[in-house]
Amino acid sequence: MHEERRALVRDLEGLPRERWDIPSLCPGWDVHDVLAHLVDGATTTRWTFLRDLAAARFDFDRCNAAGITRAREADPSRTLAEFSIVIDRTTTALAPLPTRLVEAIVHAEDIRRPLGISHHYPVAAVLPALQFQLKTSVGIGGGKQRAAGLRLVATDAVFESGSGPEVQGTALALLLVISGRPVEPGELNGPGAPALLAAS
Repeated sequence: MHEERRALVRDLEGLPRERWDIPSLCPGWDVHDVLAHLVDGATTTRWTFLRDLAAARFDFDRCNAAGITRAREADPSRTLAEFSIVIDRTTTALAPLPTRLVEAIVHAEDIRRPLGISHHYPVAAVLPALQFQLKTSVGIGGGKQRAAGLRLVATDAVFESGSGPEVQGTALALLLVISGRPVEPGELNGPGAPALLAAS
């Protein structure tokens, strides 16, 4: 996870100011918002998560919006500098550890893909995130319902899950779609692909 944070900092160094306003893959958030969310997430502890969630009346969307407001600097380069400072932190919200991989990978793609930046993620990191999302309800950020009735098969790893019409794709593409993100045409194949894409 720390290495993925470092890689994202390297990719965003020198990004022109106007490109920070590009909409991310995360609905309603621009690229700068997603980075601010990552800064906030890296500095959140179990205690501050509970405190902030209570302050948001246990509304996760409101809690996330408040976190972005706290972490988002007027100048995106300052937000990136703050992210650089928290790269090696190990604090976490009150959540299963695989959610940290989901955050690091999915949110990094929320930023990279709209900017046209490609990155290779170790499959050993993507698979635990994918497995976690497949067990987690859509209502709390997972993708269990999206994959219902489908058989997912990774083309770049030994991974199969579920039963039904088959969907083939890289572990990353499967993770993104299960997490409700769009992917490029051709990233998913198989008779079950249209149903999964329609559910994302």
